[in-house]
Amino acid sequence: MTAGLLCCVLSSAFAQVPAGTLAKIADSKRFTIGYVPDAQPMSFQDAAGQPVGYSIELCKVIAGAVQKKLGLDEMAIDYVPLVKPGERMEAIVSGKVDIECSAATITLGRRQQVDFTLMTLITGASSLSLAKAGIKTNADLDGKRLVVVQDTTTEKALDEFLATNEYQARITKVDTHQEAIALLDQGKVDAHVGDQVILTGHVIAAAAPDNYRIAPDVFSYEPYGFMIPKGDAAFRLVADEALARFYRTARIQRLYHNWFGRYGLRQSPVLQAMYQFQGLPD
Repeated sequence: MTAGLLCCVLSSAFAQVPAGTLAKIADSKRFTIGYVPDAQPMSFQDAAGQPVGYSIELCKVIAGAVQKKLGLDEMAIDYVPLVKPGERMEAIVSGKVDIECSAATITLGRRQQVDFTLMTLITGASSLSLAKAGIKTNADLDGKRLVVVQDTTTEKALDEFLATNEYQARITKVDTHQEAIALLDQGKVDAHVGDQVILTGHVIAAAAPDNYRIAPDVFSYEPYGFMIPKGDAAFRLVADEALARFYRTARIQRLYHNWFGRYGLRQSPVLQAMYQFQGLPD
C-alpha cells in the first residue's frame, strides 16, 4: 500500500469516529433532551406527566437521525425539565442535556454561548388578557399592569416596546408562564406578555378559553431553534439534516396541524416560507 493510499484509509477511518456530543451518546446509548414543562404547545407535560408538544416531536425526529447515524440498535431518550429560563442555556453549556427542545429564540447574544439548529418556528411577542378587560390590541397596554417571564427575549422586547411608544406600565416579573397565568386569573395583573404561540397554547388548554383574549398584533420577531453545544459541528449537522428532510415532506404539515392547525391557527406566510427555506437539499 502506498503512503498516499494509507493516508486516505486512515483519514476515512478517523472521520467515522464520533466526537463531542455524538461520542457521548454513542458511549451511553442515551439521548438527553431538555424541555420547558409549561411552554405548550411547544413543550409541556401531558396528564400522565410525559413530555409532549411540537418541539418534542421534532426532537424525536432528531433523536432517530442520531441513532441511525451512530448505528445503535437501542438508544434511550431521557427528558430533563428546565423550569426557569436561566436553566435552559446553562444545561447546554454544562452538558446536562444534549439538546434543548422548547421555545428558545435564536439571538446573536445567545450564540456567544450555544449554537442553534435550523429554525423550528417563527412567532412574536403579544399579550394575553381576560376578555372582560377590554384589551383588544397591544396599543391598549398603556397604563396597564403587566406580567412577563424574566430572563426571556420577551422581557427585553417589552421594555423596548413601551419605551418606543412612550407607554407607562407597571411590570411584574416571574419565573414561569404558570405563575403569570395565575396572577392574570387572580386579577392581580391586566395582561400577561409573552410569545404569541405560547399564549395561544395556554388558552387552548384552559378550561374556559372564551374567558381570554390574545392581541392579534405582535411587537417582536422570535425565530425559534433548538439550543445545542457550541462548536459541535458534527452533531449540529445531524440535527439540521433531520429537520431539513422533515421540512421537505408532508410530515411537517401534519405536525403543524396536530399542534396548531386543528385549533384554528393558520400558518403565516412567514412561517410557510421558513419551512421552505429551511428544507435545505442534501
